[in-house]
Amino acid sequence: MISRELIKGTLKYLVMNLLRTESRMYGYEITRVLDEQSRGRIRLSFAALYPVLHKLEAGGMVRTETENVNNRIRKYYTLTERGRKEAESLLKEFGEYLELMKTITARNNGLPE
Repeated sequence: MISRELIKGTLKYLVMNLLRTESRMYGYEITRVLDEQSRGRIRLSFAALYPVLHKLEAGGMVRTETENVNNRIRKYYTLTERGRKEAESLLKEFGEYLELMKTITARNNGLPE
């Protein structure tokens, strides 16, 4: 299992990447897909996910639409064009960060870079 601190710090990136690749998703679906893709190592609570989705919506990065599914209202999230551009920028930055962390930790642990 991945620590909550690491997940919290990367959740925006993970959510935006999912919405970039899956186009439209609802909250439970996001938690399920992240759980599957991480082989159970990233398990999100709704209390962690929904504040991120609401901030993205307030910032104009995602739009929402509701749909009645089996007599239940389901809220779907989709990246806006602005959100898509931001997601691409953030993912590029995140990739650079990961490479830097690999270099730093390899160097500090005597591992090959």
